[in-house]
Amino acid sequence: MALIQVEQLSFAFPNTEQDVLHAVSFELAAGEFALLIGQSGCGKTTLLKHLKTALTPYGTRSGAVRFDGRPLGEVPQAEQARRIGFVLQNPDNQIVTDKVWHELAFGLESLGTPSDVIRRRVAEMASFFGIGDWYHRNVDTLSGGQKQLLNLAAVMTMQPDLLLLDEPTAQLDPIAAVDFLAATKRINDEIGTTVLVTEHRLETAFPLADRVLTLNDGRLVADEPPRTVGLALVHESDPMVAALPAAVRLSLALDAPDSVRTSPECAVAPPRPAECPVSIREGRAYLARKLDHAHLIAEPGHRLGFPESKDVENAVKARSATEVGDADGAEPIISARDLWFRYSRGDDDVLRGVDLTVRQGEFACLVGGNGSGKTTTLRVLSGLHKPYRGKVRLLGLDPTKAKGMELTRAGLAVLPQDPQTLFMRNTIGDDLDDVATTHFPEKEERAAMVASAAAAAEITELLERHPYDVSGGEQQRAALALALLTRPKLLLLDEPTKGMDAFFKAKLAGVLRRLIDQGLSILMVSHDVEFAAEHASRCLLFFDGVVVTEGVPREFFSGNSFYTTAANRMSRGLVSGAITVSDLVERIQALPAECTSPESVPATQRDAGEPVPEPASQKPETTTGAAS
Repeated sequence: MALIQVEQLSFAFPNTEQDVLHAVSFELAAGEFALLIGQSGCGKTTLLKHLKTALTPYGTRSGAVRFDGRPLGEVPQAEQARRIGFVLQNPDNQIVTDKVWHELAFGLESLGTPSDVIRRRVAEMASFFGIGDWYHRNVDTLSGGQKQLLNLAAVMTMQPDLLLLDEPTAQLDPIAAVDFLAATKRINDEIGTTVLVTEHRLETAFPLADRVLTLNDGRLVADEPPRTVGLALVHESDPMVAALPAAVRLSLALDAPDSVRTSPECAVAPPRPAECPVSIREGRAYLARKLDHAHLIAEPGHRLGFPESKDVENAVKARSATEVGDADGAEPIISARDLWFRYSRGDDDVLRGVDLTVRQGEFACLVGGNGSGKTTTLRVLSGLHKPYRGKVRLLGLDPTKAKGMELTRAGLAVLPQDPQTLFMRNTIGDDLDDVATTHFPEKEERAAMVASAAAAAEITELLERHPYDVSGGEQQRAALALALLTRPKLLLLDEPTKGMDAFFKAKLAGVLRRLIDQGLSILMVSHDVEFAAEHASRCLLFFDGVVVTEGVPREFFSGNSFYTTAANRMSRGLVSGAITVSDLVERIQALPAECTSPESVPATQRDAGEPVPEPASQKPETTTGAAS
């Protein structure tokens, strides 16, 4: 029997004509690990919340949800609390106590569990998740990754049969995200807990899943294993193809029928694959086969790569929001020297001598682990915190001495990590009107600017919705519209792509590029290395409260092992300097197509993704730089 059954579930929020969910049906068997994907606002969170009645939103619904054979509404709340665990997107929204050990025990205490059972389960979960070293700490001293791991551990002390996770890695750095999802898979493997997780970061989640369920505009359009769901989505022309893992996208770009490239001598085109690679390891093996298929020499020192010429680099990397060379001679719009900061006397320093410069027209991105000081830096730069040592100049002003709206009038706009802090009214439209009133006294101009900002952020259809009733990605877009209404010269962004699907990330990049073309400067904090690699003009790595290295994206990410893109990890040693799937597709499609079967590569080399030596009689004349 299925553990969870969803039958023809439809749902609409109050005062809306359009359903958020449309006749969704699926089942989950006990022990399955399922991944739920889809564009921001497609209904993923709404669907997840229908699987636990305490979280189910108010509105009009039809259809049925059954848990362990019973209608979910007939399952007592206490039983649901024990058997259905839920981990939210924002770690801080789920923590309710002050100490780690108390947070672990809180759920069991609330259900009246005997003390000896509580102690045993808390000790077991603290050991399972490696929490022992910070068991007695205050929760407000934990990093984002630790808080989210604590939330997962606290849920698991209840020993649930079903674990629901709503974009649990959205606010985690790349390393913490991998650790969290690995812990989730370990729960699935070693305890047998059924898992249903929604995610936008699919590189790690895809290889872990047994099934991938895809929502599009509230409809379930695909329910497939990870290796075949990409082919199904291509067949449906679903925009989620752009969000699939790098290995899947590379395979689809090179082997889907419309993009297969063969030489004139080939009588038959290579067949469309029955499955796609889904992991970095499988992607490396696939890429090695492709290079061998093209007879590319891949001996040490002879890698397919990008010419060092800056002109060619700029031509290949036209995706940069602004060319670095254009910003080199511009005036600094942010200048920070030797910044030191701690939150209170006696605490450790969070910033330890930060030096940072952002010039007009530049799109700079800070990356690094949770707790390394990135968000604190934005707060110091914007005047929310005052450093106890060092100097800051921002838009020609000292933010520590700016009063009232002085920085805003000078052109500063800040998009915080939690966009909900910006919403004060009952509808998104009312919030936009309030901001517009401050900057545009004329009613007609105000209405036009609100409409323009809403259109740029693609939230026109959300203006009558309450800001808390939309998805996390839609909240981010609404917050961006608020920022655009201030007509900023400098935009400080803290995790702006959190909760956004790949489709809107591309549109966000277009919005930011147009603003930069108009003279805007951007400093962004992000864990989204893929977005930074594709769109930033300069990236800076934060560690232990200081910038330890910086550079243009191709140089910066090519030199990292973990703070880099999936495409770079997949192609390292095979294609030098590639940091996006587009880079790899360009390089492979530029090669002369051949008919040699990839099966000629020894199996041990194919599986390991190792570089394959080229037969001497078939070596190309040029083995470095751009392929002919």
